[in-house]
Amino acid sequence: MYKTITLTPDYKAVGVPDKDCNATLQIIAPDFNEEMGKRNRRAVIIVPGGGYEFVSEREAEPIALKFAGAGFACFVLRYSVYRKKFPTALLELAAAVKYVRENSQELDIDKDRITVLGFSAGGHLAACMANMWNSSTITYALCCKAEDIKVNTSVLCYPVITSGEYTHEGSIENIVGDKPDAELREYLSLENRVGEHTPPTFIWHCADDGCVPVQNSLLYMQSLSKNKIPFEAHIYPWGGHGLALCNESTAMGDWHNVPSAEDWADKCINFLKIS
Repeated sequence: MYKTITLTPDYKAVGVPDKDCNATLQIIAPDFNEEMGKRNRRAVIIVPGGGYEFVSEREAEPIALKFAGAGFACFVLRYSVYRKKFPTALLELAAAVKYVRENSQELDIDKDRITVLGFSAGGHLAACMANMWNSSTITYALCCKAEDIKVNTSVLCYPVITSGEYTHEGSIENIVGDKPDAELREYLSLENRVGEHTPPTFIWHCADDGCVPVQNSLLYMQSLSKNKIPFEAHIYPWGGHGLALCNESTAMGDWHNVPSAEDWADKCINFLKIS
């Protein structure tokens, strides 16, 4: 199955005008066939980065193809960006989770093994979903129960996590809005949102990341540990930011080709298969 659908959650229910909101979900998953029979695949919803300003194609379909090759059913979310105030993008990701779970039989997936996998600002969005799936604001807008949009595992790749000292300011500014809102800004500091409802997590980062400081992942790891949430973490010594698959398939010229970090995807696949 290779198709794209449009997601149309009730934006107005959370006070967001729907003008220029046009989230899509690209499905990259094998069709059911009699020869192979039911597979009950794990689902991975991929959330590319881009500072909440654009959606990086380097962190979209190439990631899906990698994970689809390992037997996962993959979905790429292209969400509303640039000055789309929170929770616009989160509402779209929640709608994607809801769609995947509601259509699990047709898609031949296990509805209790749905992963969100995000990069950079997409990592922030994935972490929002992992920690806010039980938010009454989101369930009200989607007319659903919290269990309908529950995330079973999360994967965070060099994620924006904090809105504090080590934040990526551009990402936070793009979803806080034009008027300063200290309460919302603090709410979006996700190291403070971790609790018993947070799912098992795979997280990786480069120590020399000059765009989104590695402290973002370290703060989140500390919160996961404090709350006894299972996690696997890898901090690579160098590589910078925006590595995607860390090889030529997603590199920009000589950038982002970092063989020493390329094993993150295989480690992640192993983590998801046992989680």
